[in-house]
Amino acid sequence: LWVSVIHGCNRACTYCIVPLRRGREWSRPIPEIVEEVRGLVRDGAREVTLLGQIVDRYGRDLPGRPDLADLMAALHNIEGLWRIRFLTSHPADMTDRIIDAVAELPKVCEHINIPVQSGDDNVLRRMKRGYRVEHYRRLVEKIRARIPGVSLATDIIVGFCGETEAEFENTLKLLEEIRFDVVHVAMYSPRPGTAAYHWPDDVPPAVKKERLHRVEELQERIAREINSQLLGQEVEVLVEGQRKGKWEGRTRTNKLVFFEDERPWLGKLALVRIEKASPWSLQGTVVREVEFVEPPPVPLRPVAQIA
Repeated sequence: LWVSVIHGCNRACTYCIVPLRRGREWSRPIPEIVEEVRGLVRDGAREVTLLGQIVDRYGRDLPGRPDLADLMAALHNIEGLWRIRFLTSHPADMTDRIIDAVAELPKVCEHINIPVQSGDDNVLRRMKRGYRVEHYRRLVEKIRARIPGVSLATDIIVGFCGETEAEFENTLKLLEEIRFDVVHVAMYSPRPGTAAYHWPDDVPPAVKKERLHRVEELQERIAREINSQLLGQEVEVLVEGQRKGKWEGRTRTNKLVFFEDERPWLGKLALVRIEKASPWSLQGTVVREVEFVEPPPVPLRPVAQIA
C-alpha cells in the first residue's frame, strides 16, 4: 500500500511541473505516519511504500529535522508490518544514513529507485539536476558496497532540449555500465510553466522515438541477463493476488514472480524456486510457506519520537 510522507518539491528541474502544481515541500510528522501505518496493518496490510516526489528529503522541514532513516526505523517497530519500501529518491539527497537504514533494518527492502534522467553532464546541467554523472557513479558504488544484492531502478528522459547524438550515447554507456534492474524511459515533452518550456524543443519526434526504442532494447537485454541469474534459486515472495490463474507477488528486490498452486496464498510469504526468467518477470514453483519472524525493535533517535 502507498503512504504519502512528503508533499511538494523544493527543487527546480527545468522540465518538471511538480513544484508549480504541488508547491513547496512539507513533511508529515512521524507519529502521524506511524498511526496511519498501524491502521493499515490492523486491516491486513503487510507492506507499505513511502511516497514522495523526492522522498529522501523527508523531514527537513520538521522540528529536529528527522530524516527518512528515522521514519523507517519508527515504522520498522510496528508489529505485523513485514516490508517497507520508498520512492522516489533524488541522487543529490541520498544520504549515508538512508543507505545504512536499507542495509541494517530487516523490514526495509533491498530496492532503491534513483532517477538519473541522463548519462551526460551537459544534459544534466540543462535539466538543473544538481549532480554530475561521476557523483551518480560513486553513489551507486556506495549503495552496492553497503547493500549486497540490492536492485536498482532509474528513470531516463530521451530527447531533452538540445540533446545531441553523442550526449544520448553517453546515456546508453551509463546504462550499460551500471546495469539497472529496471529502467523507466520517456520521451521529453514540454510542460507549460517549466523553464524548459521556453527553450527550443529541437529533437525531432522521430529521433526521440528512435532513442526511446534504443534504451528499451538495451534495457530488455540487461534485465533478461540479470533475471536469468536467478534461475534455480529460491526467492521469498509476498503474494499480492492472482492473474490469469497464477499467483503473483514480489521479491524483496521488487522482482515480479508468478507461480501456480491450488492453495490460498494471498497475503502470505512463499518460497518460490525460479524456473523461467524474462526481462519483466519470473516464474517458478512454490517450495513452501515462509513464516515471518518479527525482528527485535530498533532504538529511535529522540527526533523520531517527537517529530
